[in-house]
Amino acid sequence: MMVTDKQYKEHSIFTELRQYTDFYKDLSQSIFSFCSMGTGAIANIDTYVYSSMQGTLESMQAVLEMGRINDAYALLRKFYDSAIINVYSNLYLEDHFSIENFIVEQIHNWIQSKEQLPDYRVMSSYIRNSDKLKPINDLLYADDRYKQLRNRCNDHTHYNFFKHLMLNDNEVYLKNRIQSLDILARDTKNIFILNLAYMFFLKYHYMASTDYRDYLECNMEPPQDSQYWVATFVQEIFDKVISLERPDIVAVIKANSAMQLT
Repeated sequence: MMVTDKQYKEHSIFTELRQYTDFYKDLSQSIFSFCSMGTGAIANIDTYVYSSMQGTLESMQAVLEMGRINDAYALLRKFYDSAIINVYSNLYLEDHFSIENFIVEQIHNWIQSKEQLPDYRVMSSYIRNSDKLKPINDLLYADDRYKQLRNRCNDHTHYNFFKHLMLNDNEVYLKNRIQSLDILARDTKNIFILNLAYMFFLKYHYMASTDYRDYLECNMEPPQDSQYWVATFVQEIFDKVISLERPDIVAVIKANSAMQLT
């Protein structure tokens, strides 16, 4: 059954989820030609990670349209895991790949379904203790928002309180339903920002437009510094989401990259 309450149906989370899914679709396609060094994979593994994350957010939208806020939180927890896996796998590859270690076994074996990645706590700790990511870590964890967010995801997933179960019943009047949707929207945005903050800091070339490559493929001389041009869809997500919410993170990314992000 679809929710008919006007305030619920017109909530900003539905527009925001479409914005995030469109972004991940564009990013997945844009980075396909970048090789994932250290994996033995022909294509960029992040292409498929971002496509999967797009699908998770689309699933969130579908269950929310049916009023299943509790189920949406279970999917949000999955989205959070995907974001951490995305950062961890890239960081681990960068830390361990070399001419002497051309194939990084842990990530290669994960891709080949021969080995599981470490659990969430281990991956999260590895990321937070990284010297490379310290400028971003210092900003993301200046408060406890992500700890509280993770706790909310776990509470909903495991039905730690009866109120979480009730948020899956769209036929019962709950005075806090819209407030719960507000919190879910904020949590989703915070995970989205975390994922982009880490990845664009770690792999700034993911921001690049295709212009430079397009010129080369046409046997034409690329315009000067065109390798540093930022893709339109990336600039738009900064303008509409990240810069508005976390200008401090944007400043750090710009200071540590030659990309022409405005």
